[in-house]
Amino acid sequence: MLSKNKIRFIQSLARKKIREQEKVFLVEGNKMVLEAIEAGRQLKTLCATSGFLAENNISPQMATEVIEVSPEEMQKASLLQTPQQALAVVNMPEQHFNLTDSTQDLALALDFIQDPGNLGTIIRLADWFGIRHILCSENTVDCFNPKVIQSSMGAIFRVEVHYLNLVETLKMAAASGTKIFGTFLEGENLYKHPLSKNGILVMGNEGNGISEEVARMVTDKVHIPAFPGGQTGSESLNVATATAICCAEFRRRMMD
Repeated sequence: MLSKNKIRFIQSLARKKIREQEKVFLVEGNKMVLEAIEAGRQLKTLCATSGFLAENNISPQMATEVIEVSPEEMQKASLLQTPQQALAVVNMPEQHFNLTDSTQDLALALDFIQDPGNLGTIIRLADWFGIRHILCSENTVDCFNPKVIQSSMGAIFRVEVHYLNLVETLKMAAASGTKIFGTFLEGENLYKHPLSKNGILVMGNEGNGISEEVARMVTDKVHIPAFPGGQTGSESLNVATATAICCAEFRRRMMD
């Protein structure tokens, strides 16, 4: 049975301040909870219906606290409009950023991404394209925001998201010989520009693109061309869409 205090605590995890204080975040939905368990994440609290617990052979070792709840209790605790059979309070992972490890392959860098849906989708894209590290500016939306978690579709458990001083990090990477790619309207055609197996691909803010400070760290400016050339339609692409196109082209080059 869920107490009122437990329900209030679960719902309070919609706030970044509480998540950071408690070092936990909220995962909702049958698939997402199972993804967390499969990834070996430490569940502080698992709330689930009897059907979910039985069907998935949930053992007490999978969570510090397992609470069987009714559909009505799940409705009260959930942040979703249509709750499923399970939600979990998950301990935040301890991550230690290492620039050398992060740039052995392609990494993503996000400069002030604001929309939770965009960040979640980009994390999912990174997982799809085998990108293990995302470097975020400190003003990028929190990756443990419930909307980011939902949009990532479980990829948050397989991709490491780091928050850091992006300008200084890119400066150190460039100094070590790592190529820094960035998308700009005046950049060279993505499909013709030489792309490296490793490096950092910078994607900018939804409304303003890559900031001036970060842009100065970029060594290779690229552009996704519209078709046909010179057409006067949409001014730009959604940042998640642009990320997908760029990542696909980087990975395609590896197959040539």
